[in-house]
Amino acid sequence: MSLRRPPPPDGIAPHEYNSKKKRKVAEIYQALNSDPIDVAALRRMAISEGGLLTDEIRCKVWPKLLNVKTDDLPPAPGKELREDNEDYQQVLLDVRRSLRRFPPGMPDEQREGLQEELIDSILQVLQRNPQLHYYQGYHDIVVTFLLVVGERLATALVEKLSTHHLRDFMDPTMDNTKHILNYLMPIIDQVNPELHDFMQSAEVGTIFALSWLITWFGHVLADFRHVVRLYDFFLACHPLMPIYFAAVIVLYREQEVLDCECDMASVHHLLSQIPQDLPYETLISRAGDLFVQFPPSELARKAAQQRAERTAASTFTVLRQRFRDRLRVEERTKSILTKPRTNRFVKLAVMGLTVALGAAALAVVKSALEWAPKFELQIFP
Repeated sequence: MSLRRPPPPDGIAPHEYNSKKKRKVAEIYQALNSDPIDVAALRRMAISEGGLLTDEIRCKVWPKLLNVKTDDLPPAPGKELREDNEDYQQVLLDVRRSLRRFPPGMPDEQREGLQEELIDSILQVLQRNPQLHYYQGYHDIVVTFLLVVGERLATALVEKLSTHHLRDFMDPTMDNTKHILNYLMPIIDQVNPELHDFMQSAEVGTIFALSWLITWFGHVLADFRHVVRLYDFFLACHPLMPIYFAAVIVLYREQEVLDCECDMASVHHLLSQIPQDLPYETLISRAGDLFVQFPPSELARKAAQQRAERTAASTFTVLRQRFRDRLRVEERTKSILTKPRTNRFVKLAVMGLTVALGAAALAVVKSALEWAPKFELQIFP
């Protein structure tokens, strides 16, 4: 694969962008050559504007972000891999339908060879981890790694990803996936109650974001440069970051949503179609800020509260929301006044950093454990 070189961001002159890019490349290689490797710096580089810049760099950095040893890769699969494999037929069908995920203009012979590698990579991960269950959309993630780093390294990276970031999507049921989707509306509610109320009145739910979440947006974005930019971001962050990014897309499209007919079909149709010209760097920065301001532990409580409310009568939804908004302001004021000063300063320092650096500040919370140990190793309460 030839390296995809991202264009300069809007408003930045090409010579200025190239100068910044050269400095960033130098910083990345400095972190890679440190002893020990400076993984925190690599996370900052992956999160900050432009991400990791080239596939050549991604081949070196992605394994470090996932703590995968490149000198101990899985062996090449044998012919027996596909024999009597219960997932083979479904994987085969999904891979055959994945033509649009390969670069336009790629010779058929080359694409068909990569599709065979894609099948083997998926089956190898599943064979080595029988607790994992294949889901439709998984191949969209695997093909991204395959196109960037090649089959053997892709298999190792995806195996690590599947047992960590993607683990909840690979359960026998969709219960945990639905749980993660339930975090979407509380994020929107915190930032824009009016938009939240409109979507609740339309009863649109969150299913429109399912393919975004389980494919890390690989299935819905046409430009591969945007896909790998998001993968840089997600690999460097907390496993729940994709749901924050989903929320900022909805928030960014606020006016489009509010201009819709307030019914499920209209809003679902609008949100299901992601614009291809999104301001990705701005949205990445915004998602990072929201993660710091509204951590998963807080969203879990909000999601549980909203589930409980949905079982009650909905006649006074809007009035109830306004009442909740007032309570929220009062609770936040009380919380700020009563929390220990050390906790306030830590929070303010982190949030102040996001004002200056945007999503780059997430290096401070790269695993959500360094600044808030009680985030728990159990990500989903």
